[in-house]
Amino acid sequence: MATSTAPFAYFEWMIAWRYLRARRAEGGVSVMTWISLIGITLAVFALIATLAVRSGFRAEFVDTILGANAHVTVYSLGEVTPQGRVDRTIADYQEMAARLAEVPGVTRAAPLVRGQVMASFEGNNAGAEVYGIAPPDLMTLPRIANPEASIGDVSRFGDGVALGSGIARELGVGVGDKVKLISPNGVKTAFGTSPRVNAYEVTYIFTAGRYDIDRTRVYLPISDAQTFFNREGLADEIEVMVERAEEVEKLAPALFQAAGDRGQIWTWRDASGSFLRALEVEDNVMFIILSILVLIAAMNIVSGLIMLVKNKGGDIGILRTMGLTQGSIMRVFFICGAFTGILGTICGVILGSLFALYIDPIFSFVNVMMGGGVWDPSIRGIYALPAELHLDDVLSAIALSLGLSFAVTIFPARRAARMNPVEALRYE
Repeated sequence: MATSTAPFAYFEWMIAWRYLRARRAEGGVSVMTWISLIGITLAVFALIATLAVRSGFRAEFVDTILGANAHVTVYSLGEVTPQGRVDRTIADYQEMAARLAEVPGVTRAAPLVRGQVMASFEGNNAGAEVYGIAPPDLMTLPRIANPEASIGDVSRFGDGVALGSGIARELGVGVGDKVKLISPNGVKTAFGTSPRVNAYEVTYIFTAGRYDIDRTRVYLPISDAQTFFNREGLADEIEVMVERAEEVEKLAPALFQAAGDRGQIWTWRDASGSFLRALEVEDNVMFIILSILVLIAAMNIVSGLIMLVKNKGGDIGILRTMGLTQGSIMRVFFICGAFTGILGTICGVILGSLFALYIDPIFSFVNVMMGGGVWDPSIRGIYALPAELHLDDVLSAIALSLGLSFAVTIFPARRAARMNPVEALRYE
């Protein structure tokens, strides 16, 4: 009479191991098992690689936003002038900036003057957006003061202008050259408004890491910007930086109060929220699709294990007559199937982690093999494919792969356990 044994006893592991390493002619591991092993490896690799790229892309995107832009922009609702125009400039910008800087959690509040111009150098022209800012405030922008790459001396910003590397490359300008800034809203005369053209020395060229920033942005000392854009004693907005940018919504009520009755705020989440939400939706969809791939790979375990059960029918009958319980038989074949899932998951985790850690040389190799131009920063916004390997992403991939592998193994293992030993031995 069969007696119960402790679950996953030594002999169960021993029998399962003998079945796994048996040759194909002996009814051992089938080709389907190898296919399922490779499939799970590739599916887990793809899942981890996708999660790493997703995390890296979001981190790079957010970092470039927070490193070169205001966390919160404070502007005025404006007043209607006698000419019927809405004037949104801020006359008391120094007092407003001081009030905003006193809000707990705010690290800096700096007035800005903004305007669009045409930049010109030796016959080359490019549209640019000028940011008039005080030199000490510019030094607090990480992606500008400490960028990925730079030319010139940022401490000399007060003597000229700072350009993004993209616009500098398009104009063909270098440090020490003088670039012309042309604004259509210049000097007002009796015959109308004439364009204003000023030449400034390029003292600093930066690469912030975002194509749109490097391609269009020009920094000008705020005193020069006020003169150039006819904003003497005025500012267009207040740039606010906070300690915890991810929790900027918590500071909104206090910032509203400090801004005054006619003040309005615009956070970085308001500006980029739709893109971040689109990324989140894409992440969820990609995770579901890759989870289906893992499930398909795990389903191959069922085919391989059913073939193994069929080939080992005589062995099952003998083991049952020797006293093994249905539970023991089930655990033997469960081990056989689960081993494939575990081994495939381990290999997939290793490959996915290596891909995330060495993505730069891998991507460079692919770029060379494809003849270059694989990654267009003008479309994707950043200059390279980023990847960040997070422990929670790896653990979620492992849990998904092992969970599906173990779940699909139960059915063929139960079929083996319920096999009638008499029927199994009838033709032996």
